[in-house]
Amino acid sequence: METLALLAQGFAVALTPKILMLAVAGCIIGTVVGALPGLGPTNGVAILIPLSFSFGLNATEALILMTSVYYGAMYGGRISSILLNIPGDEPALMTTLDGYPMAKAGRASDALVLSGVASFVGALLATIGLIILAPVLARIAFLFGPAEYFALYLLAFATLGGMASNNQAKAAIAACLGLGIAMIGLDNSTGLPRFTYGNLHLMDGIDFLVAIVGLFAVTEVFVFIESHGRDSAIGVKLEKLRIPVRDIMRSAMTMLRSSVVGFIAGVLPGAGASLGSFLAYVTEKGIVRDNSQFGSGDPRGVAAPEAGNNAAAGGALVPMLTLGVPGSGTTAVLLALLVTLNITPGPLLFQERPEVVWGLIAALLIANFVLLILNVPMVKLFVLLLSVPPRVLLPGVTMIAFVGIFSLSGSSFDLVLMIAFGVLGFFLRKLDVPTVPIILGILLGGEMEDSLRRAMVISSGDWRFLFSSGISTGLWIAAVVGFIAPMFVRNLLKKPQAITD
Repeated sequence: METLALLAQGFAVALTPKILMLAVAGCIIGTVVGALPGLGPTNGVAILIPLSFSFGLNATEALILMTSVYYGAMYGGRISSILLNIPGDEPALMTTLDGYPMAKAGRASDALVLSGVASFVGALLATIGLIILAPVLARIAFLFGPAEYFALYLLAFATLGGMASNNQAKAAIAACLGLGIAMIGLDNSTGLPRFTYGNLHLMDGIDFLVAIVGLFAVTEVFVFIESHGRDSAIGVKLEKLRIPVRDIMRSAMTMLRSSVVGFIAGVLPGAGASLGSFLAYVTEKGIVRDNSQFGSGDPRGVAAPEAGNNAAAGGALVPMLTLGVPGSGTTAVLLALLVTLNITPGPLLFQERPEVVWGLIAALLIANFVLLILNVPMVKLFVLLLSVPPRVLLPGVTMIAFVGIFSLSGSSFDLVLMIAFGVLGFFLRKLDVPTVPIILGILLGGEMEDSLRRAMVISSGDWRFLFSSGISTGLWIAAVVGFIAPMFVRNLLKKPQAITD
């Protein structure tokens, strides 16, 4: 009953005209971002965070807007996967296996509508799971001390970094680079400057948003210039939209099963929507008896990954809100938003700022229905975006990034630093070094260092204190497993065609 009362308070926040307008705007923007190949939810949220501050949004409003963009991008990623055979983002990779063959067979409309319904089911069930699981996990989090939190941060680096790259060594290098950047500024304990080299602009450390926008938005501009210098074109003609009732009914259980699998994958720190999509597809292919059409245009092969990746997106919010540990690259960016707004994610968030948490959850429930309307009867409008030429798109992305960052601080140094991060991100991309662990290092480096120092003070310097409880020991074991396991999982994720053999 307490949960229902809190949810009712959340709806009182979410049903205000301004919040509704922000949720709808976020859904539309997110679907646009997801439909454009290569951008994805992480880049979309990173680009728009500085802009949200320009409009003077408070914590609840900014978080609801950005999370609606996140959900919208997860919906939109399927559009280019089905019509162009180009995933809008990595989680939409599995949708190409059956979505594009359906489109080539003259069923593009059916595939788009079915995937939209599956996305709705996955996201809705994940939001319900968030309502049930988040308060429980928040209460468990009170058992965490400095040793447990240090092990938890290590788990986040191991799992999120491992799933972000094919090469574990490169992921580890990226995480260390992020931790090194986090050390720039004044030492929290001594007040002495570290790695500032006399530059006053660096005394306060590296701003999260400058690094995020540089590594994601500006880098994406450089990559886009290099690899997408031609106008895009729709690869499959979209026929008249219709509701494939038979396919939806046939795939109903597929959507439910895949939503559960995806949500579990999303709750695991670092697993994210990519693993949720993959596990949902593989699980469904193994369960159904007549799976011979998987990979050649089976509607269930479209419904499973879409329900799975959208459920994983909702599940990734659980560890971010309750433990302060991002469950995916996009939630790492959302975590930076919370920190910038002086909100500390974790178990106390549910007690100190319930209007933020429950207002967000209520807004997500509303956003799911808005996205269903946008992505079924209005999907043709978003299909037109696939023909937007890069010469129009690139200046808009660049302008948003520069105006947003400059509006926050009014400092030209931040603009130069943002460009420097963009150049760094471009070269890291060329070397196949993931950038998400760098962002995670900048975000969690200070907290990780403080947890380690507190643990050493409590134990008088005895490092065995880091393994002194069952929780911390379990997290250390999970970190090791989470770092090694992706070596095997990635081989399957990068070779989806092997699933259809």
